[in-house]
Amino acid sequence: MKKIKKGDIVARKSHGKDIIFVVKNILYTNKEEIAILKGLVDRIEADSVIKDLEIVDKKIINKKIETLHDKMNNRITQIKEKNRSAEYRIGILSPNNSNKEKIITGKILHLDGDKKYTQKSYYYYKKLGLKAVVKNIAEYRQPRVVYSLLQKYNPDILVITRT
Repeated sequence: MKKIKKGDIVARKSHGKDIIFVVKNILYTNKEEIAILKGLVDRIEADSVIKDLEIVDKKIINKKIETLHDKMNNRITQIKEKNRSAEYRIGILSPNNSNKEKIITGKILHLDGDKKYTQKSYYYYKKLGLKAVVKNIAEYRQPRVVYSLLQKYNPDILVITRT
């Protein structure tokens, strides 16, 4: 059995291998080794004894990532279809009395402490055609900078994502 080390991609046997993690760090205690884990596709942090971890096969990893992308793309398609329906549109009467429709969305400011999720959020906002400013800012700094960013970008929606 291969020794688990920092950077390995693993799953917890005791949880039915439901979530795939990256080993962020390994702590050594008097009794046992503890791995600090970060979700590969799920936004989660956890810890586990090394004995409970199993290295995940690359095929399973690729399948999980592909499934996530498919799920997100399907959801984006559904959202775009809903946006074509009348409930999300505002009717505007032009000077020549012809009806026009306009979709109104707000500007989003999204602060995230995790670089990977910052990039992922930006990708999906762009794919949805939303106006978004996504900033990777460490969680401990967010309270200090949020006010100045609100003034600078003047968003309609503020999203703050924390671990």
